[in-house]
Amino acid sequence: MNANAPLFVTPVGPIQIPESPFPGAEIADLLRQSIELQREQLQLVRAQQAAQDGVARCRAFLARWAGEFPDVGPACKQTLPALERAYLALLSDLTAKVKDLGDDLQDDFVMAEFLDRFGIRVNQLGGIINQIGPIADAAPAEAQ
Repeated sequence: MNANAPLFVTPVGPIQIPESPFPGAEIADLLRQSIELQREQLQLVRAQQAAQDGVARCRAFLARWAGEFPDVGPACKQTLPALERAYLALLSDLTAKVKDLGDDLQDDFVMAEFLDRFGIRVNQLGGIINQIGPIADAAPAEAQ
């Protein structure tokens, strides 16, 4: 007998497949319930997504006040590029200053002077852009 020869074993009798613990009607009912639950979850996800849609909220905000402030949206859209350019110029100056200072920035006096020069302006201009940007995005396109 060869030690590498394959060995085949056949089952003694027919294999019994266990019966499902659930009858067919119960399985169908469970599948219907599962589909209904998935539909409810989909509705909730859609509602959550709509609630978190910043542009849609800004559009609703602009629409609510369109009678009293009709030009705010277009004005935000028009001024945003200038604010972004100013912000980028400020960041360019800031990064150039950091490169110039190098390790001197670790000195408390140098750091205080650096923050006095850039900290408030970068923070406030970034905040303004973060407020105006979504309103500019939500503003209706200008008719041409």
